[in-house]
Amino acid sequence: DDEEGHLVYHNGDMLRARYEIVGTLGEGAFGKVVECLDHSKSNEKMALKIIKNIERYREAAMSEVDVLERINSVDEEKRFACVRMLDWFDHHGHICIVFELLGLSTYDFLKENGFMPFSLTQIRCMADQIFRAVHFLHLNKLTHTDLKPENILFVDSNYNIKYNSKMVSKSIMKFVDFGNATYDHEHHTSLVSTRHYRAPEVILELGWNQACDVWSLGCILIEFYLGLTLFQTHDSKEHLAMMERVLGPIPAHLLQKTRKRRYVHHDKLDWDEHSSAGRYVRKHCKPLKQYMSCKTPEHELLFDLLQKMMEYDSSKRITLEQAIGHPFFNLLRKERKDSERECRKFAQLEK
Repeated sequence: DDEEGHLVYHNGDMLRARYEIVGTLGEGAFGKVVECLDHSKSNEKMALKIIKNIERYREAAMSEVDVLERINSVDEEKRFACVRMLDWFDHHGHICIVFELLGLSTYDFLKENGFMPFSLTQIRCMADQIFRAVHFLHLNKLTHTDLKPENILFVDSNYNIKYNSKMVSKSIMKFVDFGNATYDHEHHTSLVSTRHYRAPEVILELGWNQACDVWSLGCILIEFYLGLTLFQTHDSKEHLAMMERVLGPIPAHLLQKTRKRRYVHHDKLDWDEHSSAGRYVRKHCKPLKQYMSCKTPEHELLFDLLQKMMEYDSSKRITLEQAIGHPFFNLLRKERKDSERECRKFAQLEK
């Protein structure tokens, strides 16, 4: 191991006399992800997550293995967009998890495309898959807690060039990274989610539940729409001020309940709009509806959905079951019905 706890490896190394490492795909606080050839499956390409040989990361990895085994068992037909675990093992203190090899993350695709936004049609298709997958987790009493564009991967990130912009050929995707997924009955740590996708109840330490995933998904959808992160900050109070600029004042009853008293003055966010930080927020954020690139009914519907997903009070926030039924998805539902009708017609003709 190196001094940070990573496994030291080289291309060509074999793990378990089966997995041949051919390159590094990525690195995080948890460890590294490498591309492998599975010699037991005609050298099929796999992704292998090698966890640091450090106790807290090992524990998180074993928790992830437990969640992934649960997903595999309750979704045998692979109906939902969650990555499949194919194998796992302990390699000299490093938990190693084998996954199907996927394409680029939605974040990396945006980055490689010069942060050009996804089209509304793509967003609708992507959101439908994402909502159904996370709703499936919620039905199984799980909260993902770390939803972000880096954790949503295209199955195949091949693309076509259209209007000088890359458009992914197939908007089929899967979620990854269940290391922080938490069952309803488990201890809920006070801090969850990556900063930019963190719900207000988490920042205010009011306790959280599955609704925090809905907030994160709202932040992700608007990032797909804009090409850029909505709440670009590294400070919690500034983050709350950005929320107020985009969504209006935080309700007094939430500020009254928070233990984070340094954020509050007279039941309002303690924030000076005229300070340099205040000017930064005014410059970088604007009211939600002002982000609409055009006022067609379809764009209006998306922003209506976003408004409901980014409701401050988690008890009033739209659930994913409700979100899936939102009129924004009517076009997809119509396409599905038309497709099913065509299939039935074809089946009758075959008979």
